[in-house]
Amino acid sequence: MAITLDLNIDSGNPIGIDFPSGIPLDITLPQPLAIQLDPLNITLAPITINPLDVSLRLKEVPSLRITFPVDYRVTFGLCGIELACIHFCGQSQIITEPYVPNPCECCGAIARG
Repeated sequence: MAITLDLNIDSGNPIGIDFPSGIPLDITLPQPLAIQLDPLNITLAPITINPLDVSLRLKEVPSLRITFPVDYRVTFGLCGIELACIHFCGQSQIITEPYVPNPCECCGAIARG
């Protein structure tokens, strides 16, 4: 078994040294080993968050045709007794697309088939 030691000198070329396994390698350090670190002074600048301008706009209204059933009743009464009543029922629509009537929406026209 060989121990390989690679050294890198400022020239950028690595130098390799191979030690045969029979050579004992003993590293001793003077006792006690003292490590001293200088105090680290860190100052941070205050963090500021600028206002964020967010805008949302609807470029085009989507083409929709929404239908829903309706049932309206207007009643005229006296002392809880119904005197007259107008009753409307049917279907209402909200249309945001260019209006083209369906075959069943032609008012006054007689459907011939």
